[in-house]
Formats: sequence, structure tokens, C-alpha cells
Amino acid sequence: MRSALESLRHLAIHDPMEVIVPLIIFGLVFLAGWFGRRLILRALEAWNARNPSRARTILYEGLRGPLLIWALMLAVHFAVESSEIPARYAGISANILITLWILSLTLMSMRVAGDIVRFYGGQMPSAMPVTTLTQSLAQIAILILGGLILLNHFGVSITPILTALGVGGLAVALALQDTLSNLFGGFYVAVAGQVRLGDYIKLNTGEEGYVTDIAWRCTTIRALANNLVIVPNSKLSQAIVTNYHLPDKRIGVSFNVTVSYDCDPVEVQAAIGEVLARAVTEVEGLVADPAPSVTFDPGFTENGIGLSVNYQVREFAAQYNVRNQLRQRIFYKLKEIAAVVPYPSRTVYLRGTGRRRVEDGGAQPGGREERP
Repeated sequence: MRSALESLRHLAIHDPMEVIVPLIIFGLVFLAGWFGRRLILRALEAWNARNPSRARTILYEGLRGPLLIWALMLAVHFAVESSEIPARYAGISANILITLWILSLTLMSMRVAGDIVRFYGGQMPSAMPVTTLTQSLAQIAILILGGLILLNHFGVSITPILTALGVGGLAVALALQDTLSNLFGGFYVAVAGQVRLGDYIKLNTGEEGYVTDIAWRCTTIRALANNLVIVPNSKLSQAIVTNYHLPDKRIGVSFNVTVSYDCDPVEVQAAIGEVLARAVTEVEGLVADPAPSVTFDPGFTENGIGLSVNYQVREFAAQYNVRNQLRQRIFYKLKEIAAVVPYPSRTVYLRGTGRRRVEDGGAQPGGREERP
């Protein structure tokens, strides 16, 4: 490095044109590259304005940064080629530039691949669900490919590297058992398709909510209270999961209505049926097909006649608002037809046994009983 600086200083003193010409070439090439970058980006903007497309937006965002770096690298290359520096240093410069070019191209490809998976992966019917894990896998694949290209450029054989990784892989696997179990658990969950983004699930341990992300280590669930529940992928893959969005988002719901034994059950059923028929077109989230129904179930109870209101809602979270609306409408309808909703009560019949004892339930002092 010191000898290279001394050579440059010597050229600048004795033959300044040998330094000025490469600098001029550097500036001209960089300006040309910068101008070309502007033309390319403006062409993409105009094309996207005429015919909006997410693919062109992804391409624009991916090229905006690397194009400037490539213009700078191209300017350095031409400046070095036009200079009189020793071939040794010119070769080192070329290797540095090609390394930087491969790295920048790899990083750009990783970003573009992640965006493509995020925005287009869910539109493919046979593709894996679009999660953080799938995006990371796509980017890791691009990174490995870029690393292999770089090694191949420098003539490095990857066979010894693979052998070393195979020998050390066992030790790494033993040291990272939990991490690897979470990684493969998340991969299994994503590939199986039984738990997808946006599904409402409930685990046998009690956690429930909407699946918002499946990462390499854990799955994030958003509860109805808007809290995030973080579940390790290894636990999720082993848990008993109830998915309320499979095979369909619609779920069946029911609640009981109890009226007095003095009411006519047929009249009450007809009145509740009218409420349900009208609510189908007025209550958001209530499903019209199959139509809501009223059944004489559980029937005879301790407090009165029990009726069951059965209906379906569009998805899990809609059941709370629908149930609230239906209960209010049924309450006012029962008041309209003068149907009595009884308080919890119980009738107790007391019968004499022909013999009674004192209040403490035992014989009187002395062992004698009081007879009627």
C-alpha cells in the first residue's frame, strides 16, 4: 500500500497527466452512469404510472440504490484501466470490484425475492403461505447462491467446506437443539397449511387468537384483546389446535332462552323465528344460509321451558356482536307478546312424616322423642 501511494505521488509530481486523465475518465463515467440511472428510474416511473403494477414497483425499489453503486464501481474500473498503476494493483482492484458487484447484486436479489414472495406468494394456489419464515428461506437461498458464485470466481473448491460443515454439523445441531426444533417446527407448520396467516386458532393450552406471522423461531398470535401471544414453533407443531377458519370461516353458534311454563311454547318459537328472519337482513355477520332456527331444547328445565336459538356467523369474532343483537331483539319481542322470562326458582313441597323431632334433628335430652 505504501509503495502504491509513493508511485501515485511520483506520477503526480513528474507526470501529472497520468493522474488527471484517470480522474477525468472517472468523473465522465460516473456522470454517464448517474444520468443512465435517472433515465432508467424515470422510465420505470412513467411505465408504472401508465399501467400500475406491483412488480414494477418492486423492481424500481430494488434498482434505485444498486444502480448508483454500480455506476461508481464502473467509473473506478475504467479509471484504473486507463492509469499506469502496476498490474498487480490493477488485479487487486479488479478482484475487489467484482466482489463488491457480486455482493451488491446478491443483496438486491435478496430484497427483490423477499418482496416477490410477500406480495405474490399468496396468489399461487400451491405455494407455501407467505410468512416471515418463507421470505427468510427465499432470501437465504439467494444468499447461498451468491456465496457459491463468489467462491467459484476465486477458484475456491466447496467440497472441503461441505466436508467440514458435515463434520461440525452434528456438534452444532446438539448445541442448537431448541433453535433447530423451532425452525423445523415453523417450516412444518407453514408447509402443512393447517395453520395459515389470518386464521383464528385455539391451542389446547388455552391460547387463542388470529395468526399474524410465522417466523423461524416462533408464531405470533393476536388475541381479541389486541395482545400478542408468542408461541414457539416447536410447541405449536406438537399442540392440539382448533382452527376456526378451516374448512370454512363460518361457525355455528347457539344460546338458550327460558320462558315460564305458563307460556305457549309454539307461540314463543314462532315469535323468536320472526326475529331471526328479520335479523338475517339487518344484523352484520349473521349468515342467511343455513337459516337460523329455534328448537325445543333443552326443553323442560327447573326454571321453565328452555329453547335453543341456533345460527351461523361469518367468522369467529362476529359471534359476539351477533349474539348481543339477537338477545336484545328477542328480549323486546318476548315483552311484546307478554312472555315471562322467569327468575331462577324452585318449589319445595314439605310433607309430614307422622313423627317430628326437635329442631336440632336429634332426640331430646334424656333420649326421649316428642310424638305428635
